[in-house]
Formats: sequence, structure tokens, C-alpha cells
Amino acid sequence: MTNLLSPASQSCQTLTDWLCYIEQKHPQHQIELGLGRVLKIAQRADLHLLPGKKILIAGTNGKGTTARALEQLCAVQGLSVGVYSSPHLLHFNERLRINGEDVADNLWCDAFAFIEQLRGDIELTYFEFTTLASFYLLKQMQPDLCLIEVGLGGRLDATNIIEPDLSILTTVDLDHQDYLGPDRESIGREKAGVFRAGKPAVIGETDIPQSVFKYSRDVQAQLLCINTHYQYFVTEACFHWQGVHNRLDALPLTAVPLQNIATALTALEALALLPSKQQASKVLAELSLPGRMQWLSKTPGILLDVAHNPQSAGYLAAQLEFIKAGYARVHLLVGMLKDKDIQQSLAPFHTLAAHWHLVDLPGARGAQADLLAKHLPAHSSYCCYADLESGYQQALLSLQANDLLVIFGSFVTVSAVLALQKETDV
Repeated sequence: MTNLLSPASQSCQTLTDWLCYIEQKHPQHQIELGLGRVLKIAQRADLHLLPGKKILIAGTNGKGTTARALEQLCAVQGLSVGVYSSPHLLHFNERLRINGEDVADNLWCDAFAFIEQLRGDIELTYFEFTTLASFYLLKQMQPDLCLIEVGLGGRLDATNIIEPDLSILTTVDLDHQDYLGPDRESIGREKAGVFRAGKPAVIGETDIPQSVFKYSRDVQAQLLCINTHYQYFVTEACFHWQGVHNRLDALPLTAVPLQNIATALTALEALALLPSKQQASKVLAELSLPGRMQWLSKTPGILLDVAHNPQSAGYLAAQLEFIKAGYARVHLLVGMLKDKDIQQSLAPFHTLAAHWHLVDLPGARGAQADLLAKHLPAHSSYCCYADLESGYQQALLSLQANDLLVIFGSFVTVSAVLALQKETDV
């Protein structure tokens, strides 16, 4: 390809250079939904025609853990797997994993240079640019299975230019209403946009909006719904999955929501990739994902989770009802973005009798701690901090050996704490 790099991009030598260039062209927080630009560029090099089996994963919550379960359940069978996800927690490279390894800087640089030349004078958003670069890398590496997480919504998301062999809708809840619509019906309609005619569509949501059913009928997708076509149940120290044609019993419990495990197993059954019970048990016994119910310490307890909307916050709060029994006091460190439903995201924790550490998050979208405080019950015990590092350090100082600190509210919050944890070696 003739060198058509712009003068600004010609100076990009490192991954950091490229990310700064792309960010300056179109900041991450600016979102422009639509497939026109990204599809036009992708078709110039067939980037939308990904290798192997392809699974497109949409949903308000649970995309990451479902993708991780799929990845590991296929890897244990000897399959090569590529996973594209967002956002990242510590390093940009996390956005694309091949066989469990983050893609190296130099390969990202090559991919960005390719997309920069390919796009010509077509402007791309940050997410579109990185999505096309990821698709380029997946085509180069030719994995047996490509797992693609939707960035926002589904119907108009850049990832939806591919033709998946199977689609997944994990959950539907209120989030990103400015882009997806004001209620679960409109949001469900957007997310169902990843369904394809004649292809399986696995739904992990237990309360499915009618708009999802309508869209699936319109496109004639093959719905596989939890509690209708597949299910799971728990007995003592294990859980059991019943699929359409197969059953796996006495699987080990895991910190990953079992709803997402059941959804992943059903997807693999539909693609004739279901692991054996022995293989599934091996994976689930060790399954985890950074930032999701992640323990930094048990004594004192330090637990973090990226819960940032009412549904995910409700799940976290429900888990804490069991976890808190092993601790004397509960501390909650929270930082959120102001465009989230702060009131309904904090409400599930009101019964915990916890001490709150509320922190300002930086940037135009970051909520101030005093805004969070307005959504706490009267007479709540709390402190406000001007930055996350101060709040985190003070929270650590206040902990006794038998206390529990839970950190949540945003990917921004969790990624910052993980970065601090690396520095301080908590």
C-alpha cells in the first residue's frame, strides 16, 4: 500500500504516540454511532470478514465475564481464541487478547498504521479506529474463534459490521440512555440489533423486553432464552446447567455470575463446541476477570468491582450480603461518572450500615463526591475526597484487620485503584 500516512501520524513511533494521535483526532468520550464510515473502510480490505467462528456479545452488564468464560472454555479444548473487548483497565493492549495474551505494542502500531492509510480522508472515532485495528489483527492471526464485545448498544455499534455465527445478549438495563433510548424497551431494541437471520441468539436476561422478541421475529433469529431453552440451578457447593440437548452436573461455583456461565455454555452448545464436564470444571474452578469481584486482600478484605449502573450495583450488593458476614465493619469507596444513574446505583447499598468514602473523578464526565453524598440516606457516615488517591489512602488507613473495603462505581475508579495497588503493593 502506498504510504498515505498523514504528516501528524508519520511521527508515531510507539503505541503511546498512536493512542495520543487517535485521541487528538477524536477524543474517547465523543461517541458517534453508525456503521457507514467504519463499514466503508472495512470493505476496502475485507476487515469485516473475520476468521473462524464469530460470536458477537451485547448487553448492559456481563459482556466481559461471558467473553472470559467462552474464551477459557474453548481454550481448554485446544482452540485458538481472539477476544476484542473494551474498555481496558490498566493497559490499552488488554483490548485484544489472542490465546490469553495481550497483543504486543509493535503489532498494534502496525495495525494503526494500516488503518490510517486505509481510511484516506474518512474521519473515524477513537472506538471505530481501534475496532478496525483489532479486526486487522484478528485477520492476521487467524484464530479458530473470534469473541467480539459490543462497545455501546449493538445495532449501530462499530463491531456490528461483522456477520456473527451466533449473537449473545447478556442483560438489558438502564445505561447510556442518551444514546440508546429512555427505557428498557428502546435499549433492548438497540442491543437486539446484533441478531442475525437464521442464526442462534442466546439471551441471558431473565426479564426480556418485548422489543427484543419483536426484533428477533423480524429478522428470524433463532432465540435461545434462559429459563425457557436453557437453565441452571445451584445445590450446596456446586451448580448444574441444562442446555437444549446436553446437561452438565456438579460444576464448581465461581465468582463469575452463574447466569453468564450458563449463557456461555449454551452458546457453545449451539456451535457444537460444548466442553466436557471435566474440561468445564477445570475452567470454572479458576475462572476470574480483573475488576470483577476481584480481591486485592482478604485480611483486611479489599474487594473491587466495576459495577456502575443499577443492575450491576444490585448484583454486587447482593453478594456483599453474604460476604460481609466474615467482617466486622464495611467501608465503601465510590467514584462515579455524573452521566450514570447515581441514585439507583447507590440505593442497593443503603442497608449495609457502611462507612462511605466518596471521591471526585477527573474529567468532564467525572462526578464530584458531594454529588454522590446527596444520594445517601440521612445520617449516613461518609467522607468526601478531592481525588481518588487521597480517598483510597485514607480508606486503607481506616481499616482494621477484620474490616472489609469494597471499591466500585466506574471502570475509571477500579483502574485507578489497580494502578495504585501496583505502586503500593497492598
